[in-house]
Amino acid sequence: MRIASFNVNGIRAAQRRGIEAWWSRTRPDIVAIQEMRASTAAIPEGLLDDWHVAYHEGNLAGRNGVALLSRTPPTAIRHGFGHRPSDPEGRYVEADYDLDGLALRIGSVYVPKGATWEGPDADPEKYRRKMRFMTSFRSYLTRARRHAAREGREFLVMGDFNIAHTRDDVKNWRSNQRSEGFLPEEREWFGSILGPRTLVDVVRRLHPEGPGPYSWWSWRGQAFANDAGWRIDYHLASPGLAARAVAGGTHKDASYDTRISDHAPVVVDYATS
Repeated sequence: MRIASFNVNGIRAAQRRGIEAWWSRTRPDIVAIQEMRASTAAIPEGLLDDWHVAYHEGNLAGRNGVALLSRTPPTAIRHGFGHRPSDPEGRYVEADYDLDGLALRIGSVYVPKGATWEGPDADPEKYRRKMRFMTSFRSYLTRARRHAAREGREFLVMGDFNIAHTRDDVKNWRSNQRSEGFLPEEREWFGSILGPRTLVDVVRRLHPEGPGPYSWWSWRGQAFANDAGWRIDYHLASPGLAARAVAGGTHKDASYDTRISDHAPVVVDYATS
């Protein structure tokens, strides 16, 4: 069973850049999408015809939007997680699936980018907004994971968390220690949602040594060519599902010119038996 997470940076732009060819090559069973950036009516005609779609488009035109695409229809869909004001913005969607005898609850999340608290680029309100989101989302993850377990389901949350957890998750970590996405409090929060009995960082479990694999590179300069990236897109799985992961990582594009997005898809193969 192949499951992917992909911040497409706009589904219409992603179609122009070749996402359909990526689907054909990769053949995922489920894809969590972030930053769809399109109303349901504005999604290109026919693009999602081969998928069952759970979509939370949000109320901000041209921004956000999270989706779950699957070959098998979901048995239940939930939009948001009870946090205001982010629920209306299209930042979380969740669905239940029954696949090859494996019962799953899967979420697609797009965490706010945030900002620094102080310094020349500081934006205290954006900083506080991200902190509030993270606090609320941490509580929700605990509830959702436990509820899934009571129903006999494994839990998986994927998406763009906009946080690099450790020094191995950002190339230039020394110069980014006061940058949003690598602030000590953000990294501490990320660590607090992980644990051997709670949620497991699946790709780091598969690649325990060394930096990367990165999932985001700036469009600017030589970041992509020099692999000066950040690992901010994750699969976080309940321990039983994490133990089923047999292979995975990021699908970095072959060249700058062939990039579909400024993010790379994070793809993991899970055993179903």
